[in-house]
Amino acid sequence: EINSINQNLPNADAGGYGGGGKALIIRRWLRSVLGKILRYKAEHQGILDEAASTLQLAVPHDIVRNNVLPFLALPPHRFG
Repeated sequence: EINSINQNLPNADAGGYGGGGKALIIRRWLRSVLGKILRYKAEHQGILDEAASTLQLAVPHDIVRNNVLPFLALPPHRFG
């Protein structure tokens, strides 16, 4: 993904006052990267939920909820 911005940005027009080619390329690239981050975060949460369910079968619920899940959780979404 980083290579796409490195390949496209040098060849783009700088643009004018209304935002140009480089700004548009950067905005599109950032949207793409943020979308992937959110998708991977959702995937991580699904895997975490599945692991927590399995773990709760072997360990008391309060130990999992209070000690394990907070350690594994990702920070909240704060983009934009």
